[in-house]
Amino acid sequence: MQERQWITARRSELDALAEQLTKQLQEGQVERDELAIAERVLKRLAEQAQAGAGAVAPVAAQVAGRAVLLIPHRSGAAGEGALPGDYRRILAIVREADGAVQVRAVGEQLGLNTSVRGKLESLRAKMTKLADRGWLHKRPDGRFTARP
Repeated sequence: MQERQWITARRSELDALAEQLTKQLQEGQVERDELAIAERVLKRLAEQAQAGAGAVAPVAAQVAGRAVLLIPHRSGAAGEGALPGDYRRILAIVREADGAVQVRAVGEQLGLNTSVRGKLESLRAKMTKLADRGWLHKRPDGRFTARP
């Protein structure tokens, strides 16, 4: 009788282990699929950036079937002409300002509805992207200044 209990207990342990391993395998497969997609996107972006390396106009990449403008890093080779028009307007507004500017002030000059905070989030993202690429400087207080 004890052998039967042992067999039942062992079978239960193995069933639990099999369930755990199946779950880990599924999670691993999902992650592999995501990595494969990321790899394809990076390859496509690299190909598109390489094809447009000589171009002065902003490079548009295809990500998940959508056109995405690539904002170049500020360098001697990339002038302001390499930026899309709305990014050039943002840069000009910040340069014309006396000192550091808030996102709201730039939004007002662009004619955006600044009374709704959510309307400024896409502008904030663009200004942060310009700062990340070296075109602007983002101060710790959240204001932006133009780089010389």
